[in-house]
Amino acid sequence: MRNIIVGISICVSTVLAANTVTAQDIPVKISGSIIGLADKSKVYLTDPDKPEDTLARTVSKKDKFELSGKMASAKLYNLSFMPSGKKALVFLDEVPIVLKGNINAVQDFATSGSTAHASFRDFQKSFDPLFKKLAQLTETANRSGVNDSLMKVYRQLTATIADSADQFATTHRDQYVAPFMWATLLQVVDDPARIEKSFNSFTPAVQNSFYGKFLADRIADSKIGRVGSPALDFTQADTSGQAIALSSFRGKYVLIDFWASWCGPCRQENPNVVAAYEKFRAKNFTVLGVSLDNNRDRWLKAISDDRLAWTQVSDLKYWQNEVALQYRIQSIPQNLLIDPNGIIVGKNLRGEELQSKLCDLLGCN
Repeated sequence: MRNIIVGISICVSTVLAANTVTAQDIPVKISGSIIGLADKSKVYLTDPDKPEDTLARTVSKKDKFELSGKMASAKLYNLSFMPSGKKALVFLDEVPIVLKGNINAVQDFATSGSTAHASFRDFQKSFDPLFKKLAQLTETANRSGVNDSLMKVYRQLTATIADSADQFATTHRDQYVAPFMWATLLQVVDDPARIEKSFNSFTPAVQNSFYGKFLADRIADSKIGRVGSPALDFTQADTSGQAIALSSFRGKYVLIDFWASWCGPCRQENPNVVAAYEKFRAKNFTVLGVSLDNNRDRWLKAISDDRLAWTQVSDLKYWQNEVALQYRIQSIPQNLLIDPNGIIVGKNLRGEELQSKLCDLLGCN
């Protein structure tokens, strides 16, 4: 399931791959009466996470069909109609579901029976308008670049999304859609404590569901690199091939900056990091860049072009960079501010936020 949110200042690395489940033991039964569905149309049920596997198939009789099979988990599935090529999203659980509607408006099918899909429609109605606003901000950022005023609007919107998510999770705490909702928002709502508190309010069945287990894993991962926790030590080669350990900077404030030459938002943020470095490097502060590049020449050129005067390390393994994997980095730019004792005291500080935090810690005089 690809993440449907594209943040204004992040490069998303990967798919929201969920837990692998092989047993197919939950019965599926879908029936439909679809206006415009051609007689003898082929109807397929597939898993978006494993699209190569067909879970069930049938052939329609005029505009009606009945489909039976088995699935591994209560979750989101694709219902495809051929030869029309139409594809609908259906959130299925063990309860039979009845669909009615028009083949030319597959996402507007009326449903009865299962509450799982009805809850998914609640999710769409609640969050689609917010996602559209986020997409508009992203377009503006891609067109004109990220600036302070745009970031202010972005923060206000993400705060609204987070509050809406809390409310939605509270009213759907016994529905499988609740952890699904948080899973789609993980790269927008950067508040692991809030998400964990919400998760703990879910019923046991929801916590142990497909998306519940996925979310539990992400919550566990989020505790790595959380503010207040010790930074995990690492060693990686710098631009000259010398092994550099994070622990060698003990006694200084260090900003671990995850970036890459190919990441537009990272390059846009670099001048802010340069400004902070120049302002505070005489006050026991430095930066340690960790690049997710896979091309040495492009990495070195970006360092030179952006005038990044601090230590840079990389193993040139792209998203498989060992430090990025260690810190569960799934999007960039990201950063961690480490105090002289090796404790994380700030995370994802950008623009004015970075300088403000350093002023609080080191003084601006």
